[in-house]
Amino acid sequence: MKLDVTTLDAKKSGSVDLDDGVFGLEPRKDILHRMVRYQLAKRQSGNSHVQERGDVKKTTKRIGNQKGGGTARHGNGSVSQFRGGGKAHGPRTRSHAFDLPKKVRALALKHALSAKVASKELIIIDDAAMKDAKTSELVKSLAKLGVTNGLIIGGSELDSNLSRAARNVPNLDVLPSQGANVYDILKRHTLVLSKQAVQDLEARLK
Repeated sequence: MKLDVTTLDAKKSGSVDLDDGVFGLEPRKDILHRMVRYQLAKRQSGNSHVQERGDVKKTTKRIGNQKGGGTARHGNGSVSQFRGGGKAHGPRTRSHAFDLPKKVRALALKHALSAKVASKELIIIDDAAMKDAKTSELVKSLAKLGVTNGLIIGGSELDSNLSRAARNVPNLDVLPSQGANVYDILKRHTLVLSKQAVQDLEARLK
């Protein structure tokens, strides 16, 4: 499959051949859903923690008489009914991550890229670089490309001027090619790939 290549200023710069095995698949929502859940679960902190009964140090002396007090017969002050007592079945520090086969993760990235091609939300530029780190110039370039909500993926190393200029642009993310992932691709409306990013992704997913 062939797609046109433009510059960052929306000028024509030839074309590029895309691998159908990476960019030409029929997108499957179930695989994309599994991958997004995997990524979001993995990034959860899971550090909520409360003290339970065994964690609280309080008196173990019997509270009141066994009989005649008119209340329940409590033998420990660390229970949840009393002030300062431990919470029953509270949250504990844990990991929310679950396993997903490596082949499924790679396939999900292929389907995410293919989904952008199928919906005509993929733009390929010759180089993701700028002469000066000026946000105003980047905003003008994005307007020419028709990008209002997008993700720019460059080569193995990001251009410092581009990354600095993109910091204050709302709804715009910039990633190196090795950082390309399903969640960030689907989160933004338009995907902008440099020619180097296309080569890196095809080499990574073949």
